Amino acid sequence: MTRKGFIFDLDGVIVDTAKYHFLAWKNLANSLGIDFTKEQNEQLKGVSRINSLEKILNWGNKTVSADEFQKLLVQKNEEYLEYITKMDESEILPDTEKILDFLIQNNQGIALGSASKNAVPILEKINLLSKFECIVDGNSVIKGKPNPEVFLKAADGLQVPPAECIVFEDSIAGIQAANAADMISIGIGEQNVLYEADYVFKDFTELSVEFLKSLMN
Repeated sequence: MTRKGFIFDLDGVIVDTAKYHFLAWKNLANSLGIDFTKEQNEQLKGVSRINSLEKILNWGNKTVSADEFQKLLVQKNEEYLEYITKMDESEILPDTEKILDFLIQNNQGIALGSASKNAVPILEKINLLSKFECIVDGNSVIKGKPNPEVFLKAADGLQVPPAECIVFEDSIAGIQAANAADMISIGIGEQNVLYEADYVFKDFTELSVEFLKSLMN
């Protein structure tokens, strides 16, 4: 059994912080007189904070000064951080730990590949930080997904060739990034959204040990 690299996105794969992003973006959009729906929030998954705010302003046909733009970014992040300071292990998505532990027992490489700049504090809050041998987050990449930089850096950190890596993602941008990196892409979520992935599972409870073993061989 060869050592492969298993790279996990954070939001929507390990924990559901998407709901906190949604609340923070919704409050910000509403404060600007812009309506903000769950469907629009889907389009922000895996997208950087700057690009997300640009999209929201676009949807609302609003323009703001550069100073105001920066203030809004800070405001959104502070509200989001308020939510995540209250997180604990109960927020880990079903069977995530089981999958991580199985991979660790089988000496596989485990990395985090996330656009989040808050990845480390979140992993500390939910007590999973020690399970990752490499963390690549929004603080260590220049180009966001769908650019493959985050996953290529994770492969490099694990010292595993990209073609031997498997990515777990819940966003279209993330799946496209994994495919661009020439890695196996596994969508966690809805088939009709993540149809570009090599495989799609609703969540980790659907993912069998046999399937993981087939990826390792």
